[in-house]
Amino acid sequence: MAIQNQELRKAGLKVTLPRVKILQLLEAAEQDSHHLSAEDVYKALLETGEDVGLATVYRVLTQFESAGLVVRHNFEGGHSVFEMAKEDHHDHMVCLDSGQVLEFCDPTIERRQHEIADEMGYEIVDHSLVLYVKPKQ
Repeated sequence: MAIQNQELRKAGLKVTLPRVKILQLLEAAEQDSHHLSAEDVYKALLETGEDVGLATVYRVLTQFESAGLVVRHNFEGGHSVFEMAKEDHHDHMVCLDSGQVLEFCDPTIERRQHEIADEMGYEIVDHSLVLYVKPKQ
């Protein structure tokens, strides 16, 4: 818990039990490459007996996003998920059947995107690539 306390203080946030618990959940999900919605976080807190309301979860996640601790991804259909902010770039695939969000990085795709921007007289400042997929039949 000391590590989470340091991370919160470094981000300029007061250390509170809900913030620590939510940060722990997000970090645990990161270990498994999972992206969590606010509802996922809320359900996980309920399962561990934590008395944190859904409004508090949304508020804390928004604070974390503003502080640069997490990144919010808004996918089609209003599907928003959160993951810990990372320095390395990666793209996402969203399974339309299960809603699962998968991370990937492909050097060929990255190179080609820069080539296309360059050919058109631009340089990429930032980008987001999301592939919407279904399992093969």
